[in-house]
Amino acid sequence: MSAMVRFTRVTKQYPKGVTALDEVSFTLDRGEFTFLTGPSGAGKSSILKLIFVEERPTSGEVKVIGQSSVTLTPKKIPVLRRKLGVVFQDFRLLPDRTTAENIAFALEVTGAPPKRIDPKVMRVLEQVDLLAKADARPHELSGGEQQRVAIARALVNDPVLLLADEPTGNLDERSARSILDLLCEINRAGTAVLMATHDLDLVRATSFRTLELHHGRLVFDAGTMASGATAGVPGGSST
Repeated sequence: MSAMVRFTRVTKQYPKGVTALDEVSFTLDRGEFTFLTGPSGAGKSSILKLIFVEERPTSGEVKVIGQSSVTLTPKKIPVLRRKLGVVFQDFRLLPDRTTAENIAFALEVTGAPPKRIDPKVMRVLEQVDLLAKADARPHELSGGEQQRVAIARALVNDPVLLLADEPTGNLDERSARSILDLLCEINRAGTAVLMATHDLDLVRATSFRTLELHHGRLVFDAGTMASGATAGVPGGSST
């Protein structure tokens, strides 16, 4: 089975000569849960942006669900993005809409038939354990609850891959662990998860594969080792 995501010698340079990624290669398989770690500026967000086609590589190839960065046309980008879910550190909820309306909006913008929207919204609200907060607005929710709404919004289009960019960065330890547990449940249901995080305690609490970046280079891939026991430990390797 072909990889769902494949980076082949990917370099990403920004203006003023900033190199965010330097010859990065790895693959992600369907249904896999992978952590993306490394200090600020290591290139984690650039990898997520390349997968979501918010950016294009300077050189090399990014292949996502069979679509290559070399040949992907702008017209096909929205079609590809509907197969991906994205969760951000700062939630990005619409403040004047309820929980249910925030989730429904993700369906409305894709032109989903109105009769399909309510059932799908209720399904993901149940999945993230927020049915009781369906009519609440963001300011009435805790940080952890707001992040659950953001995850539900990312799930409502049934993505095959969920990209989570520091999803626990603004949360206390208990809420962070709760969000990780939710992402693990989502993964067990069949959705692949790529989670960028600084929180090595969360990483060490699992045995999932870990990709570690340092100065734009991939320096450690726990998926290549017999055991994931050292996943997330800084400097685990230096290739």
